Amino acid sequence: MQPFLHAHATHPDWRMALALGEAQLQAQKARLWGEAGPSAATLGFAYLTDHYSPHAQALLEALQANWPGVSWVGTVGVGVAASGVEYFDEPALVLMLGAVPHGRFRVFSGARPLNGIEAWTALVHADPATPDLPELIAEMSDRTGSGYLFGGLTASRGSSWQLADGAYEGGLSGVAFGRDVHMISRVTQGSQPVSPLRRITACEQHLVLELDGRPALDCLAEDLKLDLEEPRRAIPTLRQTLVGLRSADAGPAEGARSRDFGPDVRVRHLIGLDPSRRAFAVADHLSPGMQLAFCRRDVEAARRDLVRICSEIREELAETLTSMATVPDSAPLDPVQRVAGALYVSCSGRGGAHFGGPSAELQIIQHALGDVPLVGFFAAGEIGHHHLYGYTGVLTVFVREP
Repeated sequence: MQPFLHAHATHPDWRMALALGEAQLQAQKARLWGEAGPSAATLGFAYLTDHYSPHAQALLEALQANWPGVSWVGTVGVGVAASGVEYFDEPALVLMLGAVPHGRFRVFSGARPLNGIEAWTALVHADPATPDLPELIAEMSDRTGSGYLFGGLTASRGSSWQLADGAYEGGLSGVAFGRDVHMISRVTQGSQPVSPLRRITACEQHLVLELDGRPALDCLAEDLKLDLEEPRRAIPTLRQTLVGLRSADAGPAEGARSRDFGPDVRVRHLIGLDPSRRAFAVADHLSPGMQLAFCRRDVEAARRDLVRICSEIREELAETLTSMATVPDSAPLDPVQRVAGALYVSCSGRGGAHFGGPSAELQIIQHALGDVPLVGFFAAGEIGHHHLYGYTGVLTVFVREP
């Protein structure tokens, strides 16, 4: 694959923003790809802030008219992201074009089921109002050879449009990739545990009844050092508290109280207390055996973990380059040169001020990974592997062939 083309623009009129973005793509196309040959664009990614949501269908039609033969996928977010920059609560769009060979990808939606390709992995966009969404994501994961999905849930204060060679609301859509489209993907957490890791020994749907064989509410009060008989003092702490969950079949954690969460933890809201049953409720379906730790959003933990996943991606790219380097005393190869493009889906609760200022999150990625072509959006939930996450980021890079 050639390097991807990418662009970003903001303007009150979506037509002007699109024109600005397409001008950037055309300039890069002439410089990086030339005007002819096998490197013509085949797959495009388009993410819009919800200011453009009423015009999503018209915007897609304009893209299809201006870039014939390109398959377009994308969705709406409360914010969108590009390399080193993010746009929140303003009209903006980001675009990326790739020259992925035909036959190596397949766009899917409710109107166009996934077939015609042996899917290895998939980019998935989903409407958060879709019933049984975690089960649908797990089912989609089972339909891929690697079991790995990446993407996120539409986040919009208006219509929740998804783009998949058409404009749709509801359900799932995206693009599946064959095994020969090489990529590296990582999940980064934004919360830090503030309690020991406990095991759920009794529960009912969303309600945690027992932890480690003890009344769940007693464990909560003990771990958070709360006196629940004084609600005025307890409520501010409870409002800041989240719950990290690990599945019952997850392997052993790195310790009873690790410094940071790993990618196998799903962070969920604490949604209520039931003093009469000494229980509390969590915004997820629970089952006995699951592991649980109380946690809070933490800026330093989020920054540290974001740098970690970028470093891991660079290291994996460098390992491939080392095996390719056969000329003695040659100049060291930059692993960033292997990145064709990147997608980043972050939680709508992570961007902006949570990382210290406007665009800080994307600037961390740019500094740690390099100035690679990158687009993405701020979602109502993030998809990684077969999980639906919250307060996380999912970074995926497409790797250029040697």
